[in-house]
Amino acid sequence: MKKSAKVLLGTAGVFTGIGIAMNACVLTRLSKTISDKKCELEEKKNPTDPNSPVALLEAEGDAWLEKQDYDHIVIKNAKNKPIHAYVVKAKEPTDKWVICVHGYTSEPKRMGSYALHHHNRGYNILLPALRGHNVSEQHNITMGWLDRLDMLDWINYLIKTYGDISIVLHGVSMGAATVMMTTGEKLPENVKCCVADCGYSSVWDEFKNEMKQTYHTPPLPILIPSTVVSKVVNGYGFREASCVNQLKKSVTPTIFIHGEEDVFVPYRMMDLNYNAAACEKEKLSVPDAEHAEAHLVHPELYWSNTFRFIDKYVK
Repeated sequence: MKKSAKVLLGTAGVFTGIGIAMNACVLTRLSKTISDKKCELEEKKNPTDPNSPVALLEAEGDAWLEKQDYDHIVIKNAKNKPIHAYVVKAKEPTDKWVICVHGYTSEPKRMGSYALHHHNRGYNILLPALRGHNVSEQHNITMGWLDRLDMLDWINYLIKTYGDISIVLHGVSMGAATVMMTTGEKLPENVKCCVADCGYSSVWDEFKNEMKQTYHTPPLPILIPSTVVSKVVNGYGFREASCVNQLKKSVTPTIFIHGEEDVFVPYRMMDLNYNAAACEKEKLSVPDAEHAEAHLVHPELYWSNTFRFIDKYVK
């Protein structure tokens, strides 16, 4: 057996060289393997305390959403494939909407702690299921890249259904990457601003980081054949799936938020995205916060800045 093949077969059990060539869901498999391993290591290092302030705040949001009278909406995207979302209407009729976009291995209902705050501000909420997650009928996880196209369909659906509305995009982790990638497309004026919380700079950069952080393994040669297969099967490579490149085209005002202790999506990636953005922009660094915990560790700091920013663009 060639040495290169041995390296592939022995690299932390991610997947085999044959799997790289044969697996049509290479992106899903790679991202899931990395994420599952990361969660396993984090849980061993820091067991979750269900009574911690962070856990209780998150549970409050989850419980709130479960109690809401929400609608399960299914539409067809531009490729004529069904896409799913949940809708929570505001207490009083309004033309203001927030599209809250979940992260990797999450689901729409886990955005309850975000939806709760927007709902209390009088917004309607749309919670889409990203590809390969929850009720989605798409099998491959695309780390936001193809999800950005589904986001365009959700935006157009809201406008067609509800008329002259104002839309805010709010994404977390992979959801943040999704909304950032979306802003690089030509959007209707109804999309007023974007909140990007702990999003990565590109799929390539994120996988490269996690190969080092989680497996302590050089990202090469694993990522090169993986991105080639993704290009053939899914129509794009990992480098192409870039928030940085999309943000260079963005005209949607965006606030970039990142926890300073985030190593899963490294804190340094916030500046890569912020510096690339051609739109009106702000950034918020949240001390002591690990990945996707900024709104839980310092909720007052998080929400006061988020709403101050949104209020500049949504009247």
